[in-house]
Amino acid sequence: MTPKPMTRVIRTAIGSVVIACLVLALKLAAWWLTGSVALLADALESVVNVAAASAALAALHYAARPPDANHPYGHTKAEYFSAVLEGALIVIAAFSILHEAYGAWVNPRLISSPDIGLAVSAVATILNLFWAMLLFRRGTAARSPALLADARHLVADVVTSVGVIAGVAAAALTGKYWFDPLLAALTAVNILFSGWGLMKASFSGLMDEAVPDELLGRIRRVVGANAQGAIEAHDLRTRHAGRLVFIDFHLVVPGGMTVDDSHAICDRIETALKAEVDGAVISIHVEPEGKAKHHGVLVL
Repeated sequence: MTPKPMTRVIRTAIGSVVIACLVLALKLAAWWLTGSVALLADALESVVNVAAASAALAALHYAARPPDANHPYGHTKAEYFSAVLEGALIVIAAFSILHEAYGAWVNPRLISSPDIGLAVSAVATILNLFWAMLLFRRGTAARSPALLADARHLVADVVTSVGVIAGVAAAALTGKYWFDPLLAALTAVNILFSGWGLMKASFSGLMDEAVPDELLGRIRRVVGANAQGAIEAHDLRTRHAGRLVFIDFHLVVPGGMTVDDSHAICDRIETALKAEVDGAVISIHVEPEGKAKHHGVLVL
């Protein structure tokens, strides 16, 4: 059965698809009303939003599957593939925008009905901003790479849209229509950086990067505070995969300690770690005192 937090994440992802489709419709309407290539560029980025939100939803459904014989550590890394795909789609959209911007630069186009078109685009931008804030909250709470990637993309989209709206308004007011393709090109460059940032962040999860230093420090403190009776914990390793944090280390105990007593220490440490680190998956290898390395987390 899918855990409740994951159910909420999937519902949020469904909402992202709906919002992305609505924003796309509004931005296409703004482009159709004005004929602005900059607003077309903004709409093309929203096409990516729809595709990326759909990919994130599919990845989250797959990531929610419980571990099986072929995937004993679960399916949580599927979210990283969604984030990488979103970054790649952003890059493709950027080059499409550059192509449109070049055509408009060579043959400047008159902007018609700028007031209505820009008002429609502003509504779409406000909607995106609202949803990005919600995605950040829920993605951070669930430690979901897919939702956080979508949130970062939407923030970049909002920044781009604000610049486009201001620039198209300036072009319409001054009659300098070369502002329009120039803004479209700047939009493309901006989202290229956004796409690269998304892919770079996802590669760290796919490459089993360790948890941040702050979290690692908390893990070490929890182990030290709850390992009474042991001698030391060494070879502590961590990695993150979606909402899961994998922690493993060697726990050195006195040579004469019984299996029951050493197991009780392990249970105490695991309980404390799971209370401190949501989604912790812990493996502890118990060793006799002759294996002590006198470094790591010293208990005595």
